[in-house]
Amino acid sequence: RAEGRCRSPAYRAAGPAWSPARSHRGCGSAPSPASRLSDGLELRPKYHGILHCMSTVWKHEGLRGLYQGVTPNMVGAGASWGLYFFFYNAIKAYKKEGKMESLSASEHLVSAAEAGAMTLCITNPIWVTKTRLVLQYNAGMDPSKRQYRGMFDALIKIYKTEGIRGLYKGFVPGLFGTSHGALQFMAYEDLKERYNKYRNRVSDTKLNTVEYIMMAAVSKIFAVVATYPYQVVRARLQDQHNTYSGVFDVIHRTWRKEGVHGFYKGIIPNVIRVTPACCITFVVYENVSGFLLGFRKENN
Repeated sequence: RAEGRCRSPAYRAAGPAWSPARSHRGCGSAPSPASRLSDGLELRPKYHGILHCMSTVWKHEGLRGLYQGVTPNMVGAGASWGLYFFFYNAIKAYKKEGKMESLSASEHLVSAAEAGAMTLCITNPIWVTKTRLVLQYNAGMDPSKRQYRGMFDALIKIYKTEGIRGLYKGFVPGLFGTSHGALQFMAYEDLKERYNKYRNRVSDTKLNTVEYIMMAAVSKIFAVVATYPYQVVRARLQDQHNTYSGVFDVIHRTWRKEGVHGFYKGIIPNVIRVTPACCITFVVYENVSGFLLGFRKENN
């Protein structure tokens, strides 16, 4: 207990961040078919829509094809959310230390962007392996024709053939993509604060489950619509079937062949996939972190 009292406010605020890592791993596998369809639509212009993509994957790869990449999806989602919440709350607490007023929207935006960049440095290799596993469409239903047998096999083979650079493909557009989390968290915090003011409550008053779901869903959809083109560019850079010279080459070729529509291919299954998982994660995080902070205060 004495040790706990000596810890900084930043540590105390970041302490419960392990909870979303556990909760998101539990909800990461269920939306995997939506993830598979989203990736397929982003990367393969031959698909004409969700139903066409689903029927094609089912025909050539079977049920297993719809769940391709489920392991790195679960590991990556759990690690990303856990690390993101940890860094975000630690940065927020550091900036708020000694201040009485709440952080501004711009401060929330910068804090979330910093947390996203730190998280990406750790998790980018996981997302590269997920993309590679999902895109083994030439193998069909014959496992012997698959280039990668699983997540760890993909990590090892990519490192052996492409080096550390191969594991960090898409890292630069990924850094630009931290704007997604930054916009989401800025919107989420701002919505909570405005809602509490509308209800004549203190700005940091805890909400109920339905209210948290509403705030999380609206902020997530807003961030997805605003930043989706970067996800397409990043995924295409990581695709082993195409060779691009860089970010601008992807943008140029996508625009030339598919127009603006190419930068938003797969957005509907993406929203379907990420919004429920995001709502679950935020609700679990808010409730579990509130419980843990209350428990810690009682013990101290």
